[in-house]
Amino acid sequence: MRDVTVWTGGTVWTGEGGAGALAAAHGRIVAVGAEAEALTGAAAEVVDLDGGLLMPAFGDGHAHPLFGGLEAQGPPVRDLADPEAVAAAVGRWAAENPGAEWIVGGSYDPAIAPRGEFDARVLDAAVPDRPVVLHAYDYHTVWVNSEALRRAGVTAGTPDPDGGTIVRRADGTPMGTLREWGAVDLVLDLVPEEAAGDRVRALADAGRRYLRSGITWYQDAWADPPTVAAYLEAARRGSLLTRADLALRADPGEWRDQLSAFPELREEVGAEPAAAGLLTVRTVKFFADGVIEGGTAALLEPYTDCPHSRGMPVWPGAALAEAVAAFDRLGFEVHIHAIGDAGVHSALDALERTARTNPPRPRRPVIAHTQLVDPADLERFARVGAVANFEPYWAQLDPLQVDLTIPRLGEGRAALQYPMATLLRGGTRLSFGSDWPVSTERPLDGIQVAVTRRTFDGAPAEGWIPEERLTAEQALTAYTAGSAYQAGAEHRRGTLRPGADADLVWLDRDPRAVDPMEIASIAERGTWLAGRRAA
Repeated sequence: MRDVTVWTGGTVWTGEGGAGALAAAHGRIVAVGAEAEALTGAAAEVVDLDGGLLMPAFGDGHAHPLFGGLEAQGPPVRDLADPEAVAAAVGRWAAENPGAEWIVGGSYDPAIAPRGEFDARVLDAAVPDRPVVLHAYDYHTVWVNSEALRRAGVTAGTPDPDGGTIVRRADGTPMGTLREWGAVDLVLDLVPEEAAGDRVRALADAGRRYLRSGITWYQDAWADPPTVAAYLEAARRGSLLTRADLALRADPGEWRDQLSAFPELREEVGAEPAAAGLLTVRTVKFFADGVIEGGTAALLEPYTDCPHSRGMPVWPGAALAEAVAAFDRLGFEVHIHAIGDAGVHSALDALERTARTNPPRPRRPVIAHTQLVDPADLERFARVGAVANFEPYWAQLDPLQVDLTIPRLGEGRAALQYPMATLLRGGTRLSFGSDWPVSTERPLDGIQVAVTRRTFDGAPAEGWIPEERLTAEQALTAYTAGSAYQAGAEHRRGTLRPGADADLVWLDRDPRAVDPMEIASIAERGTWLAGRRAA
């Protein structure tokens, strides 16, 4: 019994019911309830829950930890109130880091400038002599200074590239805001790649943040070969602190070559002893469209504020369905970013084609974000077995919604956003994520919004689209069993039962038993990964 740990003195929520104690040994749960309590006297360690709640650790179904970790190494521009404040922060960082050839940071709030359009000249006043590239917190837009535009050769005569938009002044000159990857990459392709040590440090920093929030698994929703190399190096150095699955991004122009390259990356990770039990490459990521606030999400009907545009689909014609089916045949799971109702429709079409043409197997396809869904498409999610991945923190009337999103959609379509409860009632599996660093990585923050549909200031009092509110238990399930199902690990994680991994989080209060507007104030008191205390 010297290897047994028992948790007692509070409530154990197994994900399927309640118990008074839990016991684990060698990384696995060995007993729940009275059988666990009976092991207390002989256990090597007894953890007193002090009246709190022990539950399955959270899993983040859509995140960008490398981006978040690297962001912390640049100028701090998040949550600043206006473009001038952002520029001042960039200027201070530049002065403190005179050796930085390029100044790269994120995540500024796109709602602090009209229409989310930012001028290079504001940055020029702070840093005129070195290129500056700042990511909006949606990571679909960058704000750059004039030196970055000059180095990229972007002028009034530069046409909008395929899959991107160069925002321009009235005279046609580039303003300093670039939207979507065709335009963003004009500058980002020139930025020197981070040193391997910087990437490993970024992953370790991200892992510590996740563990403090009770997260022991996440889906990295955008990986490329250098990202895979960074994860492998982190694993070898002991700096990969949580479990992760990497989603390799399928490129519309290169995906046929990726059909051979991606299995090789999957095999490389699978053969690395240091990655065993921590790291997998089982997923391919597709972008169906962009984001509503930038006018690039694909809509079935035109934007209210831009009647000539229905957004920007990333994949031409039937190519998305063809590529999804091809990677599915290689045994990969698919993870499709789809925000606009036309983007969601295309994603569902692709999944239907895959199920119709490929041999049957237990798939876990994910449609991520699922912000605006045509009511006619809601029942298709359950029919094709799609997991609806939501970032629940977004389902509130924050400035992004009020100032950018709703004016672009109009009130009628805006009232259809984030249909969590509707999809759940229709039999669709939900998983929750953060999209960190787009928004807070902390699950309890997102759970509070999912349950209340209110801002942290309490608005609106009745909740925004209140019929889409979830119960606290439904929201907890989406962040635990839902993400475990997405990961193909529902028999090992997401619920607490004998034989399952002892991935646990201890909260000081039960989110199901407090005022819903107090859920975010609950403290995470401990996190265990495979029975080992990690935070």
